[in-house]
Amino acid sequence: MATRLFALERYDGVAGECADEPVGALTTGATRLRAAVRIVADEVVLALVEGPDAETVAAVAAAVGWRVDRLGPAEWITAPEGPAPATQGDRP
Repeated sequence: MATRLFALERYDGVAGECADEPVGALTTGATRLRAAVRIVADEVVLALVEGPDAETVAAVAAAVGWRVDRLGPAEWITAPEGPAPATQGDRP
C-alpha cells in the first residue's frame, strides 16, 4: 500500500479544547503520525500524518476526536529520524 504525507492543522484557541490529548492516537493500522508541533505564537498545532488518502486521514482524526481545521497534502523537505517516510515515488 502506498502512503502519502498529509499536514493537519488544528487551531488551538478554542475554549475548552486541548489539541495535545488525542494527537498520538492518529497512528492506527491505516495511518501513522510522523510528527506534531505547536506554533505557540499562532496557537496552531500541525500534525504530519502518513496515510493512503486524505479521506482516510480525516476519518481517523474524527474517530479519535482530533478536530481538523485544515488538511492538505505535504512533502518532506527533511524527514525526522526513523523508518523511511513516504516519498513522491510512493504516490499513486
